[in-house]
Order: sequence, then C-alpha cells, then structure tokens
Amino acid sequence: MQAKPRRQRPLYTIEALAVLVVVALVVVLGPASASPLDDAMNKVFTVRSADANDRFLGSAFLWATGEVAVTNAHVVADAEEVRLIDRKGLDRTALVIARDPVRDVAVISLPTSTKGLRLSPDTPELGDEVFALGAPLGIEFTLTEGRISSLARQTDIAVPILMLQHDAAVNPGSSGGPLVDAQGRLLGMNSRIADGSRMFVGIAYAIPTAELHRIVQGLIDETLPPFPTLGLTARPVDRQIAETLGIEAQGLLIDAVAPGSLAAAAGLKPGDILTATDDIPLAKPGDFAFAIEKASAQGMATVTLLRAGQEQSLTLALTARDPASLRTREAPRAPATVSAYSLAELGVTLDGQGIVTALTDTSPALLAGLAKGDRILAINGAPQDLTTYQFTAPALLLLQAPGGATRHIRLDPWHAPEGVRPVGGANVLDPDVVVF
Repeated sequence: MQAKPRRQRPLYTIEALAVLVVVALVVVLGPASASPLDDAMNKVFTVRSADANDRFLGSAFLWATGEVAVTNAHVVADAEEVRLIDRKGLDRTALVIARDPVRDVAVISLPTSTKGLRLSPDTPELGDEVFALGAPLGIEFTLTEGRISSLARQTDIAVPILMLQHDAAVNPGSSGGPLVDAQGRLLGMNSRIADGSRMFVGIAYAIPTAELHRIVQGLIDETLPPFPTLGLTARPVDRQIAETLGIEAQGLLIDAVAPGSLAAAAGLKPGDILTATDDIPLAKPGDFAFAIEKASAQGMATVTLLRAGQEQSLTLALTARDPASLRTREAPRAPATVSAYSLAELGVTLDGQGIVTALTDTSPALLAGLAKGDRILAINGAPQDLTTYQFTAPALLLLQAPGGATRHIRLDPWHAPEGVRPVGGANVLDPDVVVF
C-alpha cells in the first residue's frame, strides 16, 4: 500500500506573521515616540556654577518659548553666568539675564531656541497626580510622583504668592525643577519644602504656572516692578496677643522699623498694629503682602493702624527701583586678604585623635562636607600635625566616618560653597518652610 505524502509545514507560521505585521507597522508609522514624561525630562537641566569650583546649584527647565531657561533665584544667587547640562550631556554656559529674589524666580538666556515645556491649560485640582522632575540631592534627572494636597498655600507672609502644595518627593537640588502632569505639561516650579531639617517629609511647594508666567514674562519684558522693601519686621496678632491687648486677633504687630526705610518715612513705629491697607482689612497675616503688591502700581498705600489703642491712618510711599535694575548685579566681593587658616580659625574643634568634636554653623569646612565625628586622616595625601597645619591653598582631606567608611572632601576656605540655609524672617503660616 502506498503511503500518503507528508503534509508540508506552512511557510509562515502565525508567530512569524505577527512579527511581520509589527515590522510593517514600524516601517509605516515609525518607532514609538517617547512618553510625555520622558519628553518633559529632556527639557530639564542641572545647574552648576560656571567658575572653577564647579558647584552643583540645583535644577532648571526650558521655558515654553524655548528661548530661556527658568529656575529659582536662590539657585543662581548672584551669579552672572551658570552652566546648564541637559539629559544628553550637552553642557553650555548661559547668562542669567534677570532675577526676582522676593518672588524667587530667575531667567537664564539660551544661545539657541528649541521647543520648551508646554504650559498646562487646565487649572489643577485637589488630588491631581503630579510629577516632580529635577536633581534632588544632586541625583540628576530624577522623577518622583505625588498628588496635589493644597491649591493655594502662602508659605511666607512677606511674599505675595499662593503656592501649589504637593507630596511628590523633592529635596535640596530639586529647586528650580518643573512640576508637571501626566501629559508632561507644566503645572509649576518646585521651590520649597516644609521641614526644619531641610529634607523632604511629605510636603513640597511649587510656584503655579499662572504666577510663573506672569513673573517670567514680566522679567523678560522688564515690566515686573520689584516688590518694595518696606524696612519693617512684624508678627501676626495671634489670640494670645489679642487677649493681652484686648483687640481682635487679626493684623500685624510691628516689632521693628529700620531707620531710613520706607516704613520709617511713613511714620510707622514699633508697637503699631496694622489693621488695614487701602481700607481693606488684613483678615490674614499674608494679606498685607498682596495689598502692598497691588498698591505698588500706584506708588503708595494708605495703612490703617492702632497706636496706643487709637486708630489712625498713614500714607506709605512704595517707591521702588526701576524694573531694569532687576538685571543689575552687586559688585563682586573684594579678594580675601587672609593668606592662611588653621582648622581652629575655620571653626573646627578636634580632639587628640583628630576627630571633629564641634563645627561652627558658618564654617567653610561644614559647608564642604566635614561632619561632627569625622576623623581627619590626611591632608593632600599625607598625615599632618592638625594642631599647627595652615591652609594656604585649597586642600583635599581624607576623612573617616564614625562607622569606619572613608571619603575625600575638597576644602577651599576662600571659596566656600553656599550650603543650604533656612530662609530668615518670621514664617507664621508655615513656620518650618525653608529654601531647599
């Protein structure tokens, strides 16, 4: 009996056909595009100093127009130039063209123009998902996720801005980085955290896009008037103060008035209680800053106050520098005249084993990374007599931590890094809010 011929296997299996379909789609449609968040990260920069110190300063991002980058004023401080490094490693030196230290925004020019972050057309809502992009603790191009926890939080009674509060993790170095939605659209710029230790504990603040657009455009066009410096220190009239004085718990109690200031010229005195500005009551402590910003367009404001229990009104002139002066910069500091420092002169206290037992808060060694409990093993690669050693130039210190781990730090007493410092002033709405 003749055997049946063997059935041949089809030339293309189902799996092979599926592969061919995918290949055909790639050819027709092209490779898959980057996700919106990935695309947004391509518009983020790390910011470093443009000098020999090469210090990490914070984060920045490409503004919508693509012609400038935006960051916090406290990131660039008084630097005229900074270096911007993008995700692809492109390192460029750029000019800081404008800054507003009160509203904490700075604008950096770019040599070339590309498409920047899209501004979100939607008003954020409580509970919206958000993403913080930047370089927390210097860890470049990091993304964290969170939710909006408050829509309008005034974090400093002296600053007329209502912040977005969220819980996407940010830390020192995140300053100036964008806060975006799931489509990669800009919702705000991360600027502060609420924590006395200056590390993230679940609350962060971002300048919202609407405010940011007003400030950035005003800085570029030179139409944003600087917030006037009044020269007064005040505290809210809380319930205890109100009960003591027999008045309502609202307004501001003036603690001090600087001689020659706008407040002094208006006749304000310590002990005065500000109750209204231009006949609008100061229901909340932060209302005063918004009232002054609004009145600055007219150049003056009428303040109502209580003095020794009697109500009276004064005219407060709000003269400010020309808007163009926002672009001016302080003169560089004179070169240091000290030619040598000992460790003691740098605020470092050691025991007999070379272990750090104390550091002053302003020590350049503290800002360089030296910590209490560290042992100094060597300076510039060799053991030294730490009681007599003189720093006549920047030096490399080999340290041993209490656990035994060793590391190096570079100590330059003449060009100490800025370090992370809390904002001064009475922050009564969020007493732990600090610049990160």
